[in-house]
Amino acid sequence: MRIAIIDDSGLRATILEEGLREAGFEEIEIVPPHGAFVARLERMAPDVVLMNLGNANRDSLEEMLTVSRALARPIAMFVDQSDEGMIGAAIDAGVSAYVVDGLRKDRVKPVLDLAIRRFNAFSRLQTELDAARTELAERKTLDRAKAILMQSRGLSEPEAYALLRTTAMKQGRRIAEVAEALITAADLFGDGR
Repeated sequence: MRIAIIDDSGLRATILEEGLREAGFEEIEIVPPHGAFVARLERMAPDVVLMNLGNANRDSLEEMLTVSRALARPIAMFVDQSDEGMIGAAIDAGVSAYVVDGLRKDRVKPVLDLAIRRFNAFSRLQTELDAARTELAERKTLDRAKAILMQSRGLSEPEAYALLRTTAMKQGRRIAEVAEALITAADLFGDGR
C-alpha cells in the first residue's frame, strides 16, 4: 500500500511515518504542502493520504481539502484543535477520518484502517445511489417512450413495452437507448409528449 503523508513539520511527519513503519507499511512518502503538491500527489497516486495540519486555520484547512476533492482516496486528517465548522468542511470534502489531538504513533494504524473502511463504505453507497438514479431516469424515459407508442400507434402498455424490447434485442441495444431514440425522434417530428 502506497501512503502519502502531507505535513510541513518534520517532527509530526516522523511520528506518522514511524507509526506506519511499525505497522508494517513500507511505501511511505512525505509531501510538504507547498507549490504544486496536489499535482505531485496525483502523479504519485497514493492508496491512502494522511494529512497532519497541527494548528489548522481556515486557509490551511481549505488548501488541504483541495487534496481531498482532487483524489478519490481514503484520507485521514490529524489536527490539534477543531470546531464544528472545520469538521463539517472536512466531512463535506470527503475526509474519511478526522482526528483531533490524537497524533500518536500507536494510533496511526487504527486511524488508517478506519479511513479505508469509511471510504469504501461511502464509495459503495455512492455507487448504489448512482445506479438508483440511473435506473429511475431510465424508467422515466421508458414510460415516456411507451406513452408515445401508445398514443401514436394505439397500443396497450404491454404491447408498447414489447415493441421497445423487441426492437432493442434486434438492434443489440439496451431498451433505455431505444426508448431515448424514440423520444428524440418524436420530439423532432413533433409527436413527443
